[in-house]
Amino acid sequence: MNGPMGMGKSLDRVSDLKGTVKNLIKYLEDYHIALIFVLILAISSTTFTIVGPKILGGATTELFKGIMAMIAGTGAIDFDKISGILIFLLGLYVLSAALGYAQNFIMTSIATKVSFKMRRQISDKINVLPLKYFDKNTTGEVLSRITNDVDVINQSLNQSVSQIITSIVSVIGILYMMISISLSMTLVSLLVLPLSMIFVVFVMKKSQKYFKEQQEHLGKLNGHIEEMYSSHLIIKAFNKEDYANDIFEESNSKLFSSAWKGQFISGMLFPIMNFIGNLGYVVISVMGGYFAIHGNLSIGDIQAFIQYMRQFTQPIAQLANISNVIQQTLAASERVFIFLNEEEQEAETANPIEIKDAEVAVEFKDVHFGYNEDKIIINNFSTKVLPGQKIAIVGPTGAGKTTLVKLLMRFYELNSGSILVDGVNIRDLKRHDLRSMFGMVLQDTWLYNASIKDNIKYGKQDATDEEIINASKMAQVDHFVRTLPNDYDMVILEEANNISQGEKQLLTIARAILSDPKILILDEATSSVDTRTEVLIQKAMDALMHGRTSFIIAHRLSTIRNADHILVMNNGDIVEQGNHEELLAKDGFYAKLYNSQFEEV
Repeated sequence: MNGPMGMGKSLDRVSDLKGTVKNLIKYLEDYHIALIFVLILAISSTTFTIVGPKILGGATTELFKGIMAMIAGTGAIDFDKISGILIFLLGLYVLSAALGYAQNFIMTSIATKVSFKMRRQISDKINVLPLKYFDKNTTGEVLSRITNDVDVINQSLNQSVSQIITSIVSVIGILYMMISISLSMTLVSLLVLPLSMIFVVFVMKKSQKYFKEQQEHLGKLNGHIEEMYSSHLIIKAFNKEDYANDIFEESNSKLFSSAWKGQFISGMLFPIMNFIGNLGYVVISVMGGYFAIHGNLSIGDIQAFIQYMRQFTQPIAQLANISNVIQQTLAASERVFIFLNEEEQEAETANPIEIKDAEVAVEFKDVHFGYNEDKIIINNFSTKVLPGQKIAIVGPTGAGKTTLVKLLMRFYELNSGSILVDGVNIRDLKRHDLRSMFGMVLQDTWLYNASIKDNIKYGKQDATDEEIINASKMAQVDHFVRTLPNDYDMVILEEANNISQGEKQLLTIARAILSDPKILILDEATSSVDTRTEVLIQKAMDALMHGRTSFIIAHRLSTIRNADHILVMNNGDIVEQGNHEELLAKDGFYAKLYNSQFEEV
């Protein structure tokens, strides 16, 4: 199975266990002092709990001695001494609980800060990834890293780290207390450990691959849900609800299967460990009774040892039981670290050039580009654009029109050749400086969940209300906005479905007008508006393009007849260029495209 984010790798185990653990430790290095406190608190809290049965055994021995003395008529029960022991024990347990609370408080703080740092790094990473990464990965898979995977890591650090520490301390402490009571009984108790470890290793090995699969399928399911939600109108229009549900059911079934298998297999640990522990408990009870009859051990010591025996298997069972959590954490961590280690976009130049008072002239020189290196779609493309010219780019679907604009804005890096702005190679400019020259109006309108005013001034945050209204009037936006509830303060919903597609496009045009760019890019900017509004907007756009270098990606050739220069593209190459009259006179590829749009008329 091949796919993004290392999905082609085997799911049987974490691919790089050592590297994943090392990276996790790096995240915790900043909190080493707090972790030392957690360790001290955990040891102290657990130690106080461990000595409890021994102290309680002392109270039991005193009670037994008193009863036997009363039977023999030589004494009575020393309730004062027993009460003192019990009060001391109660205080010890209260102190242990307080230390445990402090330990959990600090560990929760550490886990939250680590997850906060991870999410911030993932967010920063998204901003420096090349667009080709998002061409190969679904939105849901990316979101899964910043939500599900980081949540798994957060919960594991918050709960498992403390539990691991207390379990290890408990095993050592209980073992010490057991030896102090009876070495022979302790050795018999330890005979169950090899059997326990065999089951632990077996179950971990079997369940690990399913937890890795679970995280993978969860990411894919999120991607499908996100895609279906954003396209629900299309799904309904084509009656594809059943088809979408079938895909969901398939993904959900795979997630269910891997999660169920992982949880079921790992869940077998606790009952198995309990069963093994009970076997040892029976043997120790018999031995304890024998030693008590022969006077080798007191009743209180036997009671304490049996309690320790019961407690001894619990931390081992806990360690085994959280192995599934550790596996999930390592799987989630590896996915996060793989994402953070993805190849980033080419670094900014060390000595960037700043273009002041740009005119702006643009030149493409011997440009070669392909989304995949083995499939070049733009071949040996060269052209010059003079300052203030209006350049139309036309051609059939897939000819490379939009790709040309993406290369100009350096969304993708060239395979070879160069693009110059005012004689400066765009690779010698900062991406921010380059893109700040552009204003874009695309077919795919993008508005975010905020007020209409905020969406219009997205490219110019310091714009005044007067500037926003003027830009809106130029884009024929002001009239329809005034008819909306709260006009410019109306909040656009997340999917922008409380305004029409045409109104969305008008808002993006107003946004471009307000940003006052040096270079304008229009990708069929009026495709979603009615003919009357299109005429009005065309006048506004003509005024906006006046004196600006403009690139117009056109599908309806009637809209670009007044362009200064037309580039006719086919299969990534410029096959013709000139103005509208010149190209029609050639009676070539452009003439065929143009006439085909009016044949029916």
